[in-house]
Amino acid sequence: MGRATAREWKGIPVAIKKFALNTQPHEAEIGDDVTLLFQPEVMGDEFLDAYGRLQETTKKLNIDLSDATSVDLSDVREANVALRVFLASLMLPESAEQFARWEVRAGGKTVGSYRDPEEAREAAESRKGGKVLDAGMRLPDRVLVELMEWVVELYGGAGGQRPPTSSNASASASPGPGPRGRAALPSKGSTSTRGR
Repeated sequence: MGRATAREWKGIPVAIKKFALNTQPHEAEIGDDVTLLFQPEVMGDEFLDAYGRLQETTKKLNIDLSDATSVDLSDVREANVALRVFLASLMLPESAEQFARWEVRAGGKTVGSYRDPEEAREAAESRKGGKVLDAGMRLPDRVLVELMEWVVELYGGAGGQRPPTSSNASASASPGPGPRGRAALPSKGSTSTRGR
């Protein structure tokens, strides 16, 4: 959180408030071997635009990501892809490349790699015999949903408010009312979450 100090400007006392910016990536640990790195800070419109696209897709499909058991399987697949694209848009490039990647293959060779499946489909259509292969990380839906909830809290904060920040770590949003069921996330100088 910012801290207020007092200085003088032309002999007049003025209050100065300093704000820290996060510089360490946020870490999501998946299982024992995979760590995905998310951007330390995301501008509000960047996050809101990406989240808005995800919400448009789930609204169009009329599904609730937290309860994917009662919907059509093809709709779940489309929502899964939209969720992976959303999460990858907030990751550092090396993690995004590992997490969400669609390859275009033609003539038995990979001729292109894309982070957006629509771009990959367009590229495949322009190649004779071009096919799209999902070459990204495969995770259970429950892990994807937990990652989404963590990212929304991380960048959007509770109730749409950004969480306060400190100089050496990202602060979590204040918990809302209701029963408590989750332990606090460990910190290694950045915010980290381990897949449950």
